[in-house]
Amino acid sequence: MTIYHSVRAVAGASGSGLVDWNAVTEAACASTDPGSLELTAAQREGYAADVRDARERVREVTAHEFVVPETLEIQHRHHWIDANVATFRRVMEPLEGLADDSMVPGLARKTNTGTMSVMLGYLARNVLGQYDPLLLADAPQDDHGLYFVHPNIVAVADSLDVDFPRFRRWIAFHEVTHAAEFGAAPWLTDHLAERMEEGIDGVADGTLDRETFTELQTAMTAVEGYAELLMDEAFDDESDDLREKLDARRQEAGPLGRLLRRALGIGLKREQYERGKAFFDDVAQARGLGAAGAVWESPDHLPTEAELDDPALWLQRIDP
Repeated sequence: MTIYHSVRAVAGASGSGLVDWNAVTEAACASTDPGSLELTAAQREGYAADVRDARERVREVTAHEFVVPETLEIQHRHHWIDANVATFRRVMEPLEGLADDSMVPGLARKTNTGTMSVMLGYLARNVLGQYDPLLLADAPQDDHGLYFVHPNIVAVADSLDVDFPRFRRWIAFHEVTHAAEFGAAPWLTDHLAERMEEGIDGVADGTLDRETFTELQTAMTAVEGYAELLMDEAFDDESDDLREKLDARRQEAGPLGRLLRRALGIGLKREQYERGKAFFDDVAQARGLGAAGAVWESPDHLPTEAELDDPALWLQRIDP
């Protein structure tokens, strides 16, 4: 498959919706090398052992009860595209009636299909691991997935000149911290899904609900920040060098990479890590790790936008 096949798939986008998702999948896969999944039995067991160890270690430092998916998926890039097209399709479903072919038949659909295929292809080449609580899915609330994109983990470990098993273990610990958060807060999946649906419904109605999107952003900042705090507490090795090298690699992205990262909000995600981590570091330093975990007791315990920059306000409100 080649870029030519990708362009041809986009050009052939059809249907009546805003996006031709079958064409998105075909185009994103055509422009993306799937990578190798030739793992030894020892390598497969390494992933499983890392997840088991991470689960036990995170439970020790937090006392949270949570479930990690019984089956973890070791994927190549095309597998990741297939899994996430379904997620993007669910998220964008409220916008499907907005396709406008009044001027050039199919132009909006082709443009949207091309945009989505480029975005998914870029993400598939860069995502390392993913804990997926299956937001907006028609599935039981405890349904979730844990994915590792093996070719990307191998490539990044090589480019950073770090030990592959150590880097793989670090990624596993990070994803398990997310499982711990959603396990500690059974309400979190619905809360994020509702904020997402409200925001998208507003866009579909021609309005931008800034308050809803702010709530969603602050919640995700808490999710990412608490995960970083747990990583520092739970990971059984020093990890500052891994984080610094990965951040430096992101800064070295070329012009196209920087443009795509900006369009996808990946820079914002890094800001969420840093801002959320600073918030929880201050809370843990003032009151301990247990106080930081109080954020998951109810939606009302999530920090506000103002409290993220002033953790003392949050502590006063939650534990006066």
